[in-house]
Amino acid sequence: MTTPLIAVPTAHVAAGGVRGWRPGGFAVPETYVAALRRAGARPVLLPAPEPAPAEEVLASFDGVLLCGGGDLHARSYGANPHPAEFDVQPERDELELGLVRACRDLDLPLLGICRGLQVVNVAFGGSLHQHLPVVPGLAAHGDPFGSGLPVTHEVRIQPGTLLAAACGATTVSAVARHHQGVDRLGAGLSATAWTDDGLVEGVELTGGWMVAVQWHPEVTAATDPAQQALFEVLVEQAAKRALARVA
Repeated sequence: MTTPLIAVPTAHVAAGGVRGWRPGGFAVPETYVAALRRAGARPVLLPAPEPAPAEEVLASFDGVLLCGGGDLHARSYGANPHPAEFDVQPERDELELGLVRACRDLDLPLLGICRGLQVVNVAFGGSLHQHLPVVPGLAAHGDPFGSGLPVTHEVRIQPGTLLAAACGATTVSAVARHHQGVDRLGAGLSATAWTDDGLVEGVELTGGWMVAVQWHPEVTAATDPAQQALFEVLVEQAAKRALARVA
């Protein structure tokens, strides 16, 4: 059986930021890698910048996982930067936005998580709430700045969606740690999940298998089958592409 290759774009880590490295580095939290490996995939880390076109980059891959991380630059959705904006990496933005559009064109499966959902939304012309604590009516959605703990809340999933089929449920307990979220939905996307305050927590693209969630399933995937199932289905979809690629 061919092991599907999953492209996982990385975040840049500044010099001295990890174990005192003198040069900078590229990193992905190990919980994402572990979840993909449990699902039977081979994760391949992809640093930015990437000089090749996104379609060329993806020629050897069977799927894409977009992880959490810092904020997209506000200019990517036509806004001015907010004072709470953090860890903006324009080269990562460019790579990931291109990969999302290429996955649509190539019909490659993609799972977006937290920042990954925001990238998917912006890639198709959507916009973001830049700082949820100042949006009236929204509850706490966690602190991504490292000074506080995540929150756990219930997420309602629309029945009949790819997300509901993947999780095998229409309600899940989700770990969240984000200060931005979907404002205007991108073209071709459908909202598939919400918290009680009405914030969009899941989106999917019409056609193909492109699913994104605002919460962090990788945090509890090792013990929560509904969360691990998101990675399982991504890998199942990617395995079909892997078989076609070697046929």
